[in-house]
Amino acid sequence: MATFTLDKVHSGIAFQVKHMMVSKTKGEFTSFDVQIDGDVSNLEAAKWTVTIDAASIDTNNEDRDNHLRSGDFFDVENHPHITFVSDSIKKASDDEYEVTGQLTIKGVTNTETFKVEFNGTSKSPMDGSTIAGFDGEGKVNREAYGLTWNAPLETGGVLVGKDVKFSVNFEFVVGE
Repeated sequence: MATFTLDKVHSGIAFQVKHMMVSKTKGEFTSFDVQIDGDVSNLEAAKWTVTIDAASIDTNNEDRDNHLRSGDFFDVENHPHITFVSDSIKKASDDEYEVTGQLTIKGVTNTETFKVEFNGTSKSPMDGSTIAGFDGEGKVNREAYGLTWNAPLETGGVLVGKDVKFSVNFEFVVGE
């Protein structure tokens, strides 16, 4: 079994959600860890654990970020982490996988499936280490996790959309 060490400098978790029914607010989580137990030659047997520091949310607006950290949304004081633990990984094509597991946000756990692309491996020119890369994307209904705060708009609709789309990119140093 290989060891996967996350290269945080070359990894990221970004998201977007509809704002005022007409545009999108984008952001990222700046503090997270990803563990993979398994081997790149048999990814379907691997186990993924993703842990996100919910307080690390960054939408480039301090007031909005503080509201997102509050009890109206993530309630980071009582629920400091967002976690995902894989249950199964199914190969969808040569380099694409469907990763299903348990996502926990604000103390609520639901089964979710995300699309992950394995970008392959490469040798680092700096030290000869093996590097593996993955990209992923998905969509979750924030209301299914108790993130239900909203405000009605005078023109109809609501301030914040219920579907949150996200994309991830993870780079690992792979060892024996």
